[in-house]
Amino acid sequence: MDKIEKLKAYLLLSPKDNFLRHALGLEYIKIGDELAAKSLFEAILLDSPDYVGTYYHLAKLLERLSLTDEAIQWYEKGMAAAKLAKDNHAYNELQAAYEELVY
Repeated sequence: MDKIEKLKAYLLLSPKDNFLRHALGLEYIKIGDELAAKSLFEAILLDSPDYVGTYYHLAKLLERLSLTDEAIQWYEKGMAAAKLAKDNHAYNELQAAYEELVY
């Protein structure tokens, strides 16, 4: 069983597990299924806006899809969420990526 199938099997038992959904999204990116990854990342952030690590990956994915305005919005939301969580490392990563895109 490959990683994607294993993650899907685990998700049947815990469908809202953000770690598993995030990991599955990253696996989808590896195989080029960017729309599936986008959908998963958006679902995570809809359910759990405090799951800070997903903002960066979603925004980077949107950049690759040439959805710049959406990427900017997700970077901004991510910076706000990281600030609330007092996660300076995530905030700095999001801010650097945001500034690289915007400026």
